[in-house]
Amino acid sequence: MSDRVFIVTGAAQGIGFACAQRLIKDGHRVILSDVNHIKGEAALANIDVGLDRASFFECDVSDKLEVHNLIANALSTFGRIDGVINNAAIALKGGALETSVEDFDRVLAVNLRGAFLVSKAVANHMVDEIENREDRSRLTDQPYVIINISSINDTVVMPDYLAYCVAKGGLLQLTKAMAVELAPYGVRVNAIGPGSVKTEMLTRAVGDEFDKISARTPLGRMAQPNEVAGVASFLASEDSSYITGQCIYVDGGRLALNYTMPPKAAPDGPT
Repeated sequence: MSDRVFIVTGAAQGIGFACAQRLIKDGHRVILSDVNHIKGEAALANIDVGLDRASFFECDVSDKLEVHNLIANALSTFGRIDGVINNAAIALKGGALETSVEDFDRVLAVNLRGAFLVSKAVANHMVDEIENREDRSRLTDQPYVIINISSINDTVVMPDYLAYCVAKGGLLQLTKAMAVELAPYGVRVNAIGPGSVKTEMLTRAVGDEFDKISARTPLGRMAQPNEVAGVASFLASEDSSYITGQCIYVDGGRLALNYTMPPKAAPDGPT
């Protein structure tokens, strides 16, 4: 059992919930956070551990005061913060010609500004803790990590989702910039770039066009949220102690593909 404490934003469902579950399984303590209080409390109940292992706090990550309160509540509850997974995100449909300024600003406020606000607050806490140590000769003895859930759309674009793609591109650069700045303190900052993951957000975006998703993915299927959570677990662990400033793409081979794959043949016999 670990005494490390992680904050997971956007933890009420999908990838965020899977990450919270995995961190709990790994023996850590977790603060689940989400703007949706009802779903967040339900997620906490579904994890089904004691309040000494997990807690939920409502937070709009785009709001500086709410982020401040989230950090304060985490410290009040568990007394420390060792890592954060910035997963909170929204996707509003619209291309370059029709996206409103309001929609553009809203997506960047949650997906990019939110990750910045949470990372900045957590990083300041981490650096203060490090600078107050008497012995700083082995910074890796207390590993601190920041993990941003980006997307393959930080590299390739998805038509009609301009603001989402721009925000994810910015998140990749935020990851690299903070990794370089925080490296002298031993704080590692990395990102995960999922491809198509079976979540409510993806279902809203693509509707029933799942054959197209399979056609652009060499492995021929969507990922499950727990497959992303497994990579988050690795990046949170000492096994990744020499990895920082990187984005690991969990995409079924999507970024390696330069053409569409033929649909998979239906299996013989009843299913």
